[in-house]
Amino acid sequence: MTETARPAEAPGHLGADGEDFPDAYFVRLDGTRFRSTLHSQGAWNDAEQHMAAASGLLAHAVDVDHPREDVLPARFSYDILGFIPGGEVEVRTRVLRPGRTIELLEATMSHGGRSCIRLTVWRLLRGETSEAAGTLRPAMPPVSDAVPTHMGDRWGGGYIGSIEARTVREHRPGSAAMWLRAPHAVVDGEEASVTARFLAAVDAANGIAVRVGPDELAFPNVDLSVHLVRDPVSPWVGLDTHVTFGPTGVGLTESALHDEAGYLGQVAQALTVRPLSAAR
Repeated sequence: MTETARPAEAPGHLGADGEDFPDAYFVRLDGTRFRSTLHSQGAWNDAEQHMAAASGLLAHAVDVDHPREDVLPARFSYDILGFIPGGEVEVRTRVLRPGRTIELLEATMSHGGRSCIRLTVWRLLRGETSEAAGTLRPAMPPVSDAVPTHMGDRWGGGYIGSIEARTVREHRPGSAAMWLRAPHAVVDGEEASVTARFLAAVDAANGIAVRVGPDELAFPNVDLSVHLVRDPVSPWVGLDTHVTFGPTGVGLTESALHDEAGYLGQVAQALTVRPLSAAR
């Protein structure tokens, strides 16, 4: 998120007031409106959504509104335009650049008429390149060899409490490698693609390799950029992550992205680094 100042009114997540809520990050209200559940609750502010859960929802909306099996979503670029409130939100999608072999789509999440996240997705025509396929990136050790980890020891919020985490390389300031999985449905009662479910865990990269604790400095990301060279094979997200803070209040979280079949892309997040008092 870019702004941690809470709006005067922020509708609550389903379940935050003792209501029953499903094993899902969102509940669909109609064709474009959704309500977040407590599983989507953010780590910096109880009244916000975690960007990871919202990322999965926007990707799912693009899949539902603009289905195409012949293209691969190669880049997801999310811009966080402000506070992402928990509660009821609207998601609308459109085609920005139509094409048979290359197309650009957009999804926007808004609350009360104010946009809070904008996603653009490049989708490229699939082809047969298996003979040329390859990478010099080694695969991460398998999920089964990683150590179960509870991220709630460092972070709060319903989203962090929902995810499964396993440590590959022990955390040291600015570096870590972990497997993460968001186990719940993206939208209650709807079958999401493996890619949408995969993306519902990727933004948590900024929390696994912190240089300083979230009780010392604020370092929320203002964007999320994900490049993929193929479809994920499962919702388990492998992140080999490094965090850099510059000297003038800007940081970068960058991750090599893996699934259970090996390396499949990159993740980058621009950070605004500031004292906690300045982030309220």
